[in-house]
Amino acid sequence: MKYLLVYPLGLLSLATVLLAQPAAAPAAAKPPAAPQRNPAMDAFYKLGPDSQPMEGVPKGTISGAKVIASQVFPGTQHTYYVYVPAQYDPAKPTPVMIFNDGQAMMKAPGDVQGQNVMDNLIYRREIPVMIGVFINPGRRPDQPEPPEPDGGWGDKTTNRPDEYNTPNDKYARVIVEELMPALKKEYNISPDPDLHGIMGASSGGCAAFATAWFRPNDFHKVITIVGSFTDLRGEYIYPELVAESERKPIRIFMQDGRNDNRSPANLKRDWFYQSVRLMEALTKKGYEVNYTWGIGNHGQKQGGAVFPEMMRWLWRDQPVSTDPNDKVERSFRTVPPAAP
Repeated sequence: MKYLLVYPLGLLSLATVLLAQPAAAPAAAKPPAAPQRNPAMDAFYKLGPDSQPMEGVPKGTISGAKVIASQVFPGTQHTYYVYVPAQYDPAKPTPVMIFNDGQAMMKAPGDVQGQNVMDNLIYRREIPVMIGVFINPGRRPDQPEPPEPDGGWGDKTTNRPDEYNTPNDKYARVIVEELMPALKKEYNISPDPDLHGIMGASSGGCAAFATAWFRPNDFHKVITIVGSFTDLRGEYIYPELVAESERKPIRIFMQDGRNDNRSPANLKRDWFYQSVRLMEALTKKGYEVNYTWGIGNHGQKQGGAVFPEMMRWLWRDQPVSTDPNDKVERSFRTVPPAAP
């Protein structure tokens, strides 16, 4: 038996039309978005509770401005401010932490607020009781203190570029031969270099490292935030100096961001590249190194956010008691009673 296959006229006509149509052209791909030239990556970093005043925590005091004339840089002077924790005992030799670009490191509200961090960590016994010194870049008496009107840190109006950026021992001499003797006249500063720390951001980070590098018998602890180890005044030479020199007793915590002043055409002027290069040289040589690489730009945002952890790591070797019956060790550091 034969069967006759019959299509409905409407369906057959529709199929014929569809088969006769040319294939649709693929949609044109959208061009990729142009990369943002200066992404504000620092916006992702915020100060945490350890950097803020906390209720119930004894607050240290910050002195008025003190000034010392410089013999290392004739004709200039340095203004500095001294943080004294509430728990300071003049009878006990005390550690010291120096902050380059002091005006920025103690600014409140600011990106670091170092005095709040010391208040909180000292109270919880996470760092030893210590003196903090916020020292500004050197300047002539006729020059203003930073910051500059446009928000700069003094590169245009002070001796900051000569002091902080040149890879020599001159700024180390300011700290060791001029600042430290002035401090010891007023405070009981420990002579132990293991109890001397110094930190800075950008060019101030270079100056902090140079202080310990050129005066390793005086300073052992260093923090650098977005250090300018680049070709400003030849600071990119440090990795080679580290490689060819005997290891020095320096402990260092470094921070930088992947968007910190990048320069593909000239790596000597690439901030992030040079910071990583110095970290690798120090690590290979066997130094005590800790570091954190974020996503940020050139600034203190990430460094300020992690500064409490930097201090915990840097000062982690403070003496502790493991006696379970030592109730003093297991309590907060309170203010010592006033002498009768």
